[in-house]
Order: sequence, then structure tokens, then C-alpha cells
Amino acid sequence: MMRIVFMGTPDFAVPTLGAVLDAGHEVAAVYTQPPRAAGRGLDSRKSPVQVFAEAKGLPVLTPARLKGDAEQAALRDLKADVAVVVAYGLLLPRPILEAPRLGCFNVHASLLPRWRGAAPIQRAIMAGDAETGVSIMRMGEGLDSGPVCLAERVTIGAEETAGELHDRLAAVGARLMVETLADLEHGRLACREQADGATYADKIEAADARLDWLRHAAELYNQIRGVSPHPGAWFEAELNGKPERVKVLRAAVAEGDGAPGTVLDDALTIACGACALRLIEVQRAGKRAMKADDFLRGAKLEKGSKLS
Repeated sequence: MMRIVFMGTPDFAVPTLGAVLDAGHEVAAVYTQPPRAAGRGLDSRKSPVQVFAEAKGLPVLTPARLKGDAEQAALRDLKADVAVVVAYGLLLPRPILEAPRLGCFNVHASLLPRWRGAAPIQRAIMAGDAETGVSIMRMGEGLDSGPVCLAERVTIGAEETAGELHDRLAAVGARLMVETLADLEHGRLACREQADGATYADKIEAADARLDWLRHAAELYNQIRGVSPHPGAWFEAELNGKPERVKVLRAAVAEGDGAPGTVLDDALTIACGACALRLIEVQRAGKRAMKADDFLRGAKLEKGSKLS
């Protein structure tokens, strides 16, 4: 068994930390992002990794940066064999990458070199990819550009959301990392350089979630799945005399023709640049999620109305 430093922050990283512990490795310390203000009260909230690690009695470190001499010396002093990194959220400078005896290994939720970067799960669905996967990468200084040691392909379901795919890939990543550590420990790990043709998964911004009715309905359908459950696709409409933002939680591509953004029927089918999109489940600001017919009873969004 090996002495490991674990570095991760969100829910996606928790299964890997659990799997590393279950495999019997010694976790010398867990690094995670500092607690952040969250919720309506802006209370300080620990990361999911910190909550899990503390419940397991593991030492937790939450430096805001890793570029200082003190932070780098602290990690070196742990004398780790390996660093396991999963969606940590900080770039690792060279002294950190070189501190563990056998290097740093990262769980990345795509088939590298496709979808390097911050949002590989969301971008794969939004692009209409039929498959994705998980790659275990030996880390270097470039953005997700290190050699790939293990990878596994995963089919994306036709109706699967980013949230659902996230959970499946997290489980795959945990299993692959345990396999990687076993191969590394026994001297049989072989990693290969990434091929050319990298694509980049930029962080999801608010503009990425706004529905543009000029686009093809199939593209909007993928967009809705790709930003579900967070931040959630949305549009603006005039409801009861004032503009309001409405989230779309579920939809389906439908037949229909009209000026983009026009409500085509009494079932909340919206004309798009090509084809139409039938909204199945929506959510008004401050309200619960509801089916389209329940929404229409309160919103009075009639056939012929135009959405922005």
C-alpha cells in the first residue's frame, strides 16, 4: 500500500477518495478548496470532500493557493508516494507536481484529448456526443495534457442529463484510479502521450444556459440536458405583465414550424430555428418544478405568444 495525498473538492471527487481508502492506502492528508459562502444566508460551507474526509478522521488542509514556499514545503514534508487529484480547482505548480515520489495522477471526466478543461461532462452532452469516458492522467504543467495511463469509454444516454452522467463517471473514475495505483505500486503502469486534436471544455457561464430559439431544436435539447441540474437552461417570457425567467428542466424535440420563439400550441411547444421544442417540465423563479400544463394554468402563456 502507498502513502497518498488526496486533492479534490466537489461531489465528483468523493467516490475516488472513498475507493482509495477502501483499497487500504494511507491518506496522509486531504487538500480541498477553502469553505465558501453559499446559500441565501451566505453561510460558510465546507466542500463535499472536506465533509467526507473529516467524517473519516483524515487531516484536511484548505490553502487558498499553492504557489508559496510554505505551502509547497508543507506538501513535501508529507513524504507522499503519490498525489491523487480529482477536480481540485487549483493549478498545481511544478514544485507541487514534483513533491510526491511517484508523481501526481488525475481523474478527468472525458476521453482525453477531447474536452480538456473545467466542464467536460456538460460540454460533451451540449455538443451531442454519443460517448465520453474517464481518463487517468499523469499530471504535467499543461492543462490536462499529460500522458493517459488508463481510460474507459462510456455511452451517453439519449435522455441523460449532466447530473446523471456525472454520477456514473464519478464511479468509473474511482475504480480506474484504484487500478492505476495498483499498477503503479507493482511497476506495471504504462502511460501514453495524448493524440493531437484536443478540444476544450470551458467553464459553464450564465450565457451558456440561456436558450436561443434561433438555434435548432436538437441543439437546445442537448443544451438543456447539458446544464441540468445546474445552472439550468432558461428563457425569459412576459408572464402576467412582467418579464420573468423560467428554467426548463425537461423537454423533447417536436414537429412544428413558425417564427423562432413562438408558442405553437397549448402544450408549450416552442418554434425554433429548425423544428420545435416541447417543454415538459419547467420552473418559475422561486417556485417548485412543474409540468407544462400546470405552468400554463398560472402563466397564461397562450398560443401565438412570443418568447424573447
